Amino acid sequence: AMAMAMRKEPKPSRFQIWKLAARPHTLTASVAPVFVGYALTLRLIQQNPVLCGGIDERDTCNNNNEDDAASTALLFMTIKFAAFAGLIQISTNLHNDYADFVKGADTEKRVGMARATQKGWLTPYETCRGCVVCLMASLFIGIQYLIPSNRQCLGGSGRSSADPIMIFIVLSSLFNAVAYTGGPFPLGYIGLGNISIGYSGLGDLFVFLYFGIVATVSVPYLYVTKIACVSPLEDTTALLQLLQYPFLVSLPIGFLATNIIVVNNLRDRHTDIHAGKRTMAVRFGATFAKMEYLLLVVGSYAFCVYSWMLETESVRWTMLLPLLSFPMSIPQLKAVAFGGKDGQMLNEHVGGAAKLQLVYCILMTAGCLIANRR
Repeated sequence: AMAMAMRKEPKPSRFQIWKLAARPHTLTASVAPVFVGYALTLRLIQQNPVLCGGIDERDTCNNNNEDDAASTALLFMTIKFAAFAGLIQISTNLHNDYADFVKGADTEKRVGMARATQKGWLTPYETCRGCVVCLMASLFIGIQYLIPSNRQCLGGSGRSSADPIMIFIVLSSLFNAVAYTGGPFPLGYIGLGNISIGYSGLGDLFVFLYFGIVATVSVPYLYVTKIACVSPLEDTTALLQLLQYPFLVSLPIGFLATNIIVVNNLRDRHTDIHAGKRTMAVRFGATFAKMEYLLLVVGSYAFCVYSWMLETESVRWTMLLPLLSFPMSIPQLKAVAFGGKDGQMLNEHVGGAAKLQLVYCILMTAGCLIANRR
């Protein structure tokens, strides 16, 4: 019996190993908010018909052809940004698989899901190579589709053909993918090997900003600046006004995305201490992490009520649709915020937090689409 216990875990197929390392089940956290952004952009177009008209004259949508053209352009833009966001997340996952192993956070004592590098199924070199491939693919999408300004918008204005906001988002996303965990590759080659967002306790803030605000607001921003031709530099006030509501919606989505990492860090805090990983759960303890989880859940649902109170249109009830996901949050709250679960017992609740954010995003998207068809 002891010999059986000591026997190595059977090695999965090559496909299963790469699937394990890439963690495709986590992609909902980055992609679902993008489609909320899509629905919010349709809402923007309906409330501001000038946004879907001719590029030069900024006509309103006065016929179905213009409306269809705007919707088609928006859909393709959404798909491109969703692909970019998904590739960035896979890059982050692969680099995390590598870096947590070489930095000593993923050992045989790991209580979370299995990691390909830690199990010896992939070498650190192979995991890094996969990360680089995904980063190059996301950089291609950024350079080809996200950064360039629409030439028709530029006209003869002499403005730069590159969008400075998207340059920052693309480059910072690429940097964060490897800086989230850090490690010797590739940051060590430029003297930044000690930088780590996750190990310094900034992982929660990173997830909130990029899986909440950036993932949700980017599609409305791209549409308004590249199709409706609102310049981020010359029409800043108008742009901020248009993006105010998408920004507000991004907050509860960011709250629920952050809870995924909160549960993850709560689960791993004992092994993280030995690896020098100073997450929020390590710095401030389990009670703090549990209260953080509770407040983020409460805040996300309080936003629905707040939106409903502010809305004056007859379809304002659609703002309450995300509340339908609240029953899903109850078992998560019982286990994470109020329960005594710890270690491996929290594995299912990392996935539970991700599923809660996904359903919340779906209901938020549905609410916006129903309101658009009033």
